[in-house]
Amino acid sequence: MIACTLVAGGTGAGRIAAIVDRLDPDVATAAIFEGIHPQHPALHDPVRPAPLSVTTIAPDCPCCGGGMVLRVTLDRMIRRRPARLFISMADADHLPHLRQFLSAEPYRSLLELTSLTMA
Repeated sequence: MIACTLVAGGTGAGRIAAIVDRLDPDVATAAIFEGIHPQHPALHDPVRPAPLSVTTIAPDCPCCGGGMVLRVTLDRMIRRRPARLFISMADADHLPHLRQFLSAEPYRSLLELTSLTMA
């Protein structure tokens, strides 16, 4: 199971900082950022011991837009088998729907949702 932490609300910089604070350099990690380009140096460190995959998606709520953008991006990230996954969403109002989306198959058997972090 991949540990998946949702980070939402606040500013883009706040969400990036919340994720950077939780990075373990020895754990393969992936991060999906909705609507922002992550520009923190810790996310782009070429000498990091474990792999870190970072991607950005256009804003697309799973409950409002069908979640196709998130689904495709998430499936690509999961195929890489990170130990840890962060998903940064701009609008905290959509978190209940995102949790429901990730708690349904096929993600229920692939992801372990960890505590929610609000930036």
